Amino acid sequence: MTGASALDLGPIEFSPYDYRIHDDPYPTYARMRSEAPVFRNEEFDFWALSRHNDILSAFRNIEVFSNSFGVALDPSAYGPNAHRTMSLLAMDPPNHSRIRSIVTKEFTPKKIAALEPRMRAITREHLEPALDGGAFDFINDFAGLVPMDVISELIGVPYADRAELRRLADLLVHREEGVFDVTPQGFEAAIELFVYYEAFLIDRRLHPGDDLTTQLIETEVNGDRLTNEEIISFLFLLVVAGNETTTKLLGNAWYWAWCNPEERAKPFNDPTRISDWVEETLRFDGSTQMVLRRTHIPIVIRDTHIDAGARVFLLIGSANRDEDVFDRADVYDLDRPNGDLMSFGNGRHFCLGALLARHEARIALDELVKHVSDYEIDEALMARVHSANVRGFATLPTTVKVR
Repeated sequence: MTGASALDLGPIEFSPYDYRIHDDPYPTYARMRSEAPVFRNEEFDFWALSRHNDILSAFRNIEVFSNSFGVALDPSAYGPNAHRTMSLLAMDPPNHSRIRSIVTKEFTPKKIAALEPRMRAITREHLEPALDGGAFDFINDFAGLVPMDVISELIGVPYADRAELRRLADLLVHREEGVFDVTPQGFEAAIELFVYYEAFLIDRRLHPGDDLTTQLIETEVNGDRLTNEEIISFLFLLVVAGNETTTKLLGNAWYWAWCNPEERAKPFNDPTRISDWVEETLRFDGSTQMVLRRTHIPIVIRDTHIDAGARVFLLIGSANRDEDVFDRADVYDLDRPNGDLMSFGNGRHFCLGALLARHEARIALDELVKHVSDYEIDEALMARVHSANVRGFATLPTTVKVR
């Protein structure tokens, strides 16, 4: 369902593969909310919901909106076997409930808080050499390294293997312009990741360690344990989703604070405002822009009939800019209340790693403001990631004034 605006802008064009959407999706989201809140893309055979209330209802209505075929449109990722690579992201109850009840024990507030000393040490380990020269790439020299090391340390991956795992994860999410699936390099990366984690799991069964992988092997709930395939798919999810989204969150926070000097001054002058910095970035320009659902049964939304078996995008990035929910939604404002965020989903599928991501981001930004008094970004040389679901930067050249 598309339409022409009052300014005769022509039909709305929205595709998760469109590089123009990757560059700036928000004007298109605004038109969709206004003119086509239940949007239809015939070329790729999907619907898209753009209003906050519709997306919130869809997240909570698991009887209609299913995760069982995965959250991505890519032909190689969408289907009944999506759980093999996406784990919990591609499951409905009871399978989702069973696995979540086992893995959630490792993501409690107490366990996440216990990781803080190591998170802070890892952050400093990468920050110090980046600051030494006064100029560095915020993504490749810092923001892309910290989350990968945190996730890798959490699951027990040796230090020497981490750079290669990040390279493979990057290849997996990258999309070439005009190509509407995982690239050949991405397929090869996925195979290499599975081979790596299969061997890693065999080693952990023989040589248990003080890490998440060992806990996943040993944890039992009502006599039930995870299979090797289930553990590998969960590790795969962590290294791809857990690493990528937090890296992009940090880059987006750094960029938008630079674009808004008055807002940047708030956490730089008062580090207790760092949490507000993280939350407003999650709202204003979150790393996860959209997730896909599949309808179990027909549904009518805003007088539009959607058949059973339809593919429906929930546009999280649009929900977080909905003017009906957020006052001055297109303004980056650290003083706003952000209790209605959609950034980590809602309901039964609320992101298991939300607390970890927020904690990582707060620690990384806290260490930055301790050591940096001001900074500049070379906008001419920065580059965005091109991904169907994730929004952020591939490079973000930065010069800093060290305190």
